[in-house]
Amino acid sequence: MFPRHYIKLAEGLPPRLTRFFARYPPQAILPPKEQEAAAQAPSPFKPHKHPVTGKWHNPVFSLRRQAELVKLARQHGVEELLPHTVKGTEERIRRRVENGLRVKGTGVGQRVKGKESERMLKARLEKRRQAMLEMPKMIQTWKERGHGRGWKKWPK
Repeated sequence: MFPRHYIKLAEGLPPRLTRFFARYPPQAILPPKEQEAAAQAPSPFKPHKHPVTGKWHNPVFSLRRQAELVKLARQHGVEELLPHTVKGTEERIRRRVENGLRVKGTGVGQRVKGKESERMLKARLEKRRQAMLEMPKMIQTWKERGHGRGWKKWPK
């Protein structure tokens, strides 16, 4: 089941993912002897330092290509077999939870600007509700004062 399952899965993958997994096989499908050698190999998604010269080498895949590979792997259900990348779904979700929505005015006690009618809607509805609660008292005062005679404060 172990090799046959992955061979069957690999047959349905697009050529781009097949080439990637052929060049960088995931540790989950490697035999235990080869896992140690693969663990020492640098990730193709991260920069690494050359062991002899000490110079830094760029990642094999740019961030744009990493994102394309992740999207393709997600569509085919093999994203967890890819090496760790900042473009992965779990990393993206973790960053969203950590940083929140980075839009001005979305912090605690802040509001996004919006149109004036949108900003004033709550206050206007509250004022209207308060006026409706005071309406019976106003009607009573109106009737007592002779239907407007001596009425100092006309309602708006």
